[in-house]
Amino acid sequence: MPSATNEEHEVDEDADSGARSSGASASGVTVKPVSNAIRILRYLSQTAAPERAADIARHLQINPSTCFNILRTLVAEEVVEFSPVFKMYTVGLGLAKLANQVMTQGQRIELARPVMEDLAARYQVTMTLWRRMGLDRIVLVSSVVSPAALRIDMPPGQRLPLLMGASGRLFIGQLGWSEEETRKEFEGIHWSRPISFDTYWREVNRARKRGWAQDDGYFSNGILAIAAPVYDPAGTIAFTLSAVMIRGHYDDAGVDAIGEALRAAGTALTKTLF
Repeated sequence: MPSATNEEHEVDEDADSGARSSGASASGVTVKPVSNAIRILRYLSQTAAPERAADIARHLQINPSTCFNILRTLVAEEVVEFSPVFKMYTVGLGLAKLANQVMTQGQRIELARPVMEDLAARYQVTMTLWRRMGLDRIVLVSSVVSPAALRIDMPPGQRLPLLMGASGRLFIGQLGWSEEETRKEFEGIHWSRPISFDTYWREVNRARKRGWAQDDGYFSNGILAIAAPVYDPAGTIAFTLSAVMIRGHYDDAGVDAIGEALRAAGTALTKTLF
């Protein structure tokens, strides 16, 4: 004989099938196990305290075995956490991550600002956040000015060819373009300081290996830029986090230290924003 959970599921499927065949609105169909799962999540979020399965079932008036099976499923999906010691359930981190995935780009940019402000203050650099726009451009979406007396101001909205700057070297590395495809695009760009394609291509490959890139005055004469990627859940670069400073302000060891700090910050933002 089917369990209560299976019976509920079968009845709901039949109702859904009947609604489709009769042309009834899907909004009139309720899948009871899904509804109960949402009620459980809402209840655990509101109580903000660990609860036993039996107490949850009693409070929500759900069949105890059905409630237990739903909780077990929610634990497997990592939106609810279970303490085997106390036999209690709480909202899991997976639910927060799920909510974060529906954030707008503007919300993500705002969440990135504290990280940018910390790096700007720590290294006395201007921090910028870039994203790819279309097939051949990148756009500056946020910036935090260095607190130093001598500062570089880069207002949001600035657009550059895809290959330009430290960020461009990261985006090109992600696209998987061949050397010849990149060379063709490269030849159409005006650089502030001369750079050969062979040098540029080596820097793209180096950036792939170490997880951050730099542009030593080629984008803008006298300016050094260092950038690291921020990935989305699909493993695609969603943003690049870039530090901009006067050339010569840091020696090679200092540049490497900033590059590694940006790489770590990019990894942290990947987890925070997505």
